[in-house]
Amino acid sequence: MATTWKDFLDQTEKPDKFDEKSKEIIEFVNFQLRSKRHIVLVTSGGTTVPLESKTVRFLDNFSVGSRGALSTEYFLKRGYAVIFLTRNRGLRPFLRHVPKTNILDLLTITDSKDVKVKPEYEQKILQVLQTYQEIKNENLLLTVEFQTLSDYLQLLKACSVALQPAGNQAVLYLAAAVSDFYIPKDLMPEHKIQSSGGPLKLSLQLVPKMLEPLVKEWVPDAFVVSFKLETDKDLLISKALQAIDKYQHQIVIANLLETRKKEIFVVTKETQDHVSLSDADIKNGKEIEELIIDCLVEHHHQFCSVENV
Repeated sequence: MATTWKDFLDQTEKPDKFDEKSKEIIEFVNFQLRSKRHIVLVTSGGTTVPLESKTVRFLDNFSVGSRGALSTEYFLKRGYAVIFLTRNRGLRPFLRHVPKTNILDLLTITDSKDVKVKPEYEQKILQVLQTYQEIKNENLLLTVEFQTLSDYLQLLKACSVALQPAGNQAVLYLAAAVSDFYIPKDLMPEHKIQSSGGPLKLSLQLVPKMLEPLVKEWVPDAFVVSFKLETDKDLLISKALQAIDKYQHQIVIANLLETRKKEIFVVTKETQDHVSLSDADIKNGKEIEELIIDCLVEHHHQFCSVENV
């Protein structure tokens, strides 16, 4: 059983193609450094917690990665390069604009047996595709996938360490919904748990917090943004301030479960900015993530200017 973050990472397996992914991350960061561009790591989606070594069942949460995918688009619009560390099958930037239907229903076969987009979808897909291809052609977006809790934390460290040379030009936007509990490998059954054994009782261990080594060791000069989701509004700000005091990072985005898509608080040691959508904003399709990223970019620029004095 892991009691420290080092124990946890030592005792859990690295994800498939870890070395290949790590090399790709380093090359992407080095390219952005040569281009003198700000880089942000956006983490997105939920982590699974396997119940068996040969996994059939696992614990999960409700996150599909909406905040991370939307935020990635707005960071790109503000000129940042993005490492998008996302749950496999999670929501993707740009692809979210494609009509939510079976992709085959978007296509048709012409008389000459060519495949083309149906006329009613052409304009929307053209706009999305143009933007996406511009981003890819300029090498501004790298997508790295995870599934399990251990996949995520191993890759989080790899991304963070790779970003260390970027100093204060790096932003970490930790929007993934990370499990607080797990089953250690040595306590996990190898094969599928059988229902014939009666009611299932699980004993879950606490996951060591990774924010402390991230801030203090892996990428100490970066601008770090974490998230705090609560259901009790009376705890929201105090919990956010406690996190900043404990981990000594720059910002906590504090939000309530019921209102997270229309209002949040940007909490620093000194300030608590309320960011919200008006009724008119909502009617016009404005997204809270646009306001969040605008606010964070301003804070990051201030952070860089102070650090560079």
